[in-house]
Amino acid sequence: MNAHVPGPTGQHAVVIGAGMAGMLAAAVLSKHAEVTVIERDTLPDRPDPRKCLPQARHVHLLWSGGVDAFETILPGITDGWVAEGARRISLPTDLVTMTARGWIPRWPEMKFNVACSRDLLDLVVRRRVLAENANVSMLERHTVEGLTGSADQVTGVRVRGPEASTRTLRADLVIDTSGRGSRALKWLGELGVPEVRTKEVDSGLVYASRLFEAPRRDGRPLDNLPIVNVQSNPSDHVPGRTATIVPIEGGRILGTLSGTHFGQPTTDPADFVAFAKSIRHPIVGDLMEGLIPLDDEVTVTRSTLNRRRLFEKTRMPRGFLAVGDSVATFNPLYGQGMTVAAQGIVALDALIGKHGLTGRTLTRKAQKAVGRRAAIAYELASGQDIQYPGATGRDPLPGSGLADWYANRVMATASTEPAVAQALLDVITMSERPTAWLRPKTLLMVLRGPRAGAAPAGPTITEEEQGAFSRSLALSE
Repeated sequence: MNAHVPGPTGQHAVVIGAGMAGMLAAAVLSKHAEVTVIERDTLPDRPDPRKCLPQARHVHLLWSGGVDAFETILPGITDGWVAEGARRISLPTDLVTMTARGWIPRWPEMKFNVACSRDLLDLVVRRRVLAENANVSMLERHTVEGLTGSADQVTGVRVRGPEASTRTLRADLVIDTSGRGSRALKWLGELGVPEVRTKEVDSGLVYASRLFEAPRRDGRPLDNLPIVNVQSNPSDHVPGRTATIVPIEGGRILGTLSGTHFGQPTTDPADFVAFAKSIRHPIVGDLMEGLIPLDDEVTVTRSTLNRRRLFEKTRMPRGFLAVGDSVATFNPLYGQGMTVAAQGIVALDALIGKHGLTGRTLTRKAQKAVGRRAAIAYELASGQDIQYPGATGRDPLPGSGLADWYANRVMATASTEPAVAQALLDVITMSERPTAWLRPKTLLMVLRGPRAGAAPAGPTITEEEQGAFSRSLALSE
């Protein structure tokens, strides 16, 4: 490939990282320029695990707010996921969940999510972008060594290939989507860019996941099983431990456990079900006990801290933008990462349309737009995580006690009031900002609180669903 091939407007853009954010960015940029995506991994042509994406082995739920953003960039992508085995899960209809303040009834659909493996989500997006955009090129097994240009203007990247040779790619715009391990701060520092301030909150969360065979009937995997989830309650001031099971493609059930400092799961398969049964409610462990593990492997991830890099607060060079996990990472428990990235790239798309790819104010305005979306998710996640024993990071913000009380009140009221459950899901799925909880009708219902005796007293799973998880059914088919 040449160092620079003119695109539709004679312009060239470089995207660092071929993950979800990278491919969405490439799709947006391809309308304006030739795009080169630089990826250090070898990309599979099947929904298989990637070396550089270890967190993909855990539960990934793409909320409806994120799906809306994906659909804006790639219309019909949801149908593509479903065609490959993903499920569109109605919320709360197909969800058995115990929040910090109780069980949520399974009312008719209010929101939804897409449930499948992260590997499948990525693969379908990558195939779609590459198939529809001939001016998007992929450099696999290549590593970015640094940026070229100055503290005022980034002009390209230095890239090292698999043969250890290094070359320079000129670019009118460079977008870093390389994720949690991004080296953007180092690259910018080498150009003389002022230090980028970083905020962190770490609850010590550890994730452990295991694959099971889905229950079968008449020899076929059941495709109507709900997501079942028991969440922790930060207000208890004990280690936060959760358990979740999600039906995914390939006739499989993905089980994921999590635990903060002093309550973390282990890699021992013998401990997996016992951990799930020992948390606030044993329902997930009880269901897991009736499932057949597909192997003896328990995958553990420990890199789960909440981190936000305040690029938008720094005097950044033109021609460079950070998006996705390069800007902010969140405790995966809240499922915010993919949605925040997609919503930021939708904002970028609109700004390029207004200012052009090389507009003097494009990257400054785009970085602020990305930062606004990251800030909301970061405050929600870190505000919960800092309450767990042993958590490190910032002190609670002024007024956080009142905010936590109100959030708990929202969850409690959602157990009896459909309108409040709708408001809760609007925010959780990132379809609305948290200020939606302060609308007059919602505020009044939340202050009144849940109706006495109206909340579910236990898991909202049906007898038929519970029976489907039994080992005897799985073995008999």
